[in-house]
Amino acid sequence: MREVLYKPLLTEKMNNLNEGLNKYGFVVDIHANKISIAKAIEEKFNVKVEDVNTIRYEGKMKTQFRKSGRFSGKTSRFKKAIVTLKEGQKIDLFEQVQ
Repeated sequence: MREVLYKPLLTEKMNNLNEGLNKYGFVVDIHANKISIAKAIEEKFNVKVEDVNTIRYEGKMKTQFRKSGRFSGKTSRFKKAIVTLKEGQKIDLFEQVQ
């Protein structure tokens, strides 16, 4: 079975959503749906999920010019999920950091 959650999004914008609206962001598997994301969050953090919004990002073509020539490549595609928790629920993302 494929792992659904890859990593939490720790940005300034997500911190503002955490404090004000009780929303948390995660980078998830590109093939995961909203139901599987909600189940994975509930199992891992022991919280109740109210809503899940997903955003898919396609990879972009990038070109670099160097002394040795031109390099072309593509950034990886990914999927982002913004999870809203029920009132009174909280995820502490830094409790496992030592």
